[in-house]
Amino acid sequence: MKGEARTRQVIDRLRTERDELRVRMHLARAELRDEWKVLEKKWERLERRLEKAGTDAIAASRDVGSTAGTVAEEIAAAYRRIRERLH
Repeated sequence: MKGEARTRQVIDRLRTERDELRVRMHLARAELRDEWKVLEKKWERLERRLEKAGTDAIAASRDVGSTAGTVAEEIAAAYRRIRERLH
């Protein structure tokens, strides 16, 4: 349960950061916009996995949660890179 709560916190932080960055992306260079498009696809896959985990059995959701955590870390690192390059 702790892992699920931690994953939910990470996802919530990513959602907030994503929203903030999305607002600033219209001013970004083309290179950053391309990276953003790739991240948006990853984000959509992550959200689909989380939705599926919510409807699957507990054992399956643990596996999805682990995978989601890895994807969330990748997205968080990319968001940090984009934020640094926007400054």
